[in-house]
Amino acid sequence: MDSTGLYLVGLGPGDLDLMTQKAVNILQKMDCRFLEGYTATLPNDSENRLEEIVGSWSRAMRPEIENPKEILEMSKTQRVGIMVVGDPMQATTHVDLILRAKDLGIKTTVIPGISATTLAISMSGLQSYRFGRQVTIPFNYGDYLPTSPLEYIDSNFNNNLHTLALLDLDPTGMGVENPTPMQPEKVVELLQSMYERLVEREGVIRESMDTPIAKWKGILLSDLGTINQKVTAGNLEDLALIEGGCIHCLILPATLDELENEMFQRLSKDTQV
Repeated sequence: MDSTGLYLVGLGPGDLDLMTQKAVNILQKMDCRFLEGYTATLPNDSENRLEEIVGSWSRAMRPEIENPKEILEMSKTQRVGIMVVGDPMQATTHVDLILRAKDLGIKTTVIPGISATTLAISMSGLQSYRFGRQVTIPFNYGDYLPTSPLEYIDSNFNNNLHTLALLDLDPTGMGVENPTPMQPEKVVELLQSMYERLVEREGVIRESMDTPIAKWKGILLSDLGTINQKVTAGNLEDLALIEGGCIHCLILPATLDELENEMFQRLSKDTQV
């Protein structure tokens, strides 16, 4: 192992027992460790265990990662580990960090982890090759609420492709405080607001959206990769009633084939896989 450099290390989706042995070994050898805390979060119990497994660490929020001058300076003379929940290179923020380090001649190493996006698709029982463009459902900031996520969902649907929607973690949009993950009721409310704005702008209801959003099918995946993991299917109006859990994501399926439909019906009856 090099004596200096920047290491982006994936922790997996939440349960630290799902970390790779390589990730643990490398983190234990770091001179300095940061837990990136705004693109994803660890459950409290895992966060409390982290120091026991890898050593002491500090939290790095959006300002420290997107303006990483201090971290990059440290990486010139020390081994600096950035711990990322899930897989490090799933976020463009981390790709940008790696590129900045390379521009400065800093040695970079990426240790992958289990991605929550991959886990969501596999746990849904839907076929991975039938997924289209992934979207993020953002919180509304004042009067600002883009309709583009709904338009991408509609485009996927028209191409008979499923959509994985990641839910925003930060209602402030600043990335400086501990995240407050979006809950199921809020995401359905936001999709309805996007729909109303889209209809107002276009002056018509798209044929592909003539079913009320509350009646759309969905698969809600909660706390993936933890002991509290739940996967539930149903109409959005029913999923909106689900309470509890921390981090959620939502799959909006297109037309289901026979096997997918059988899995969807099973998930509609069960609350956990």
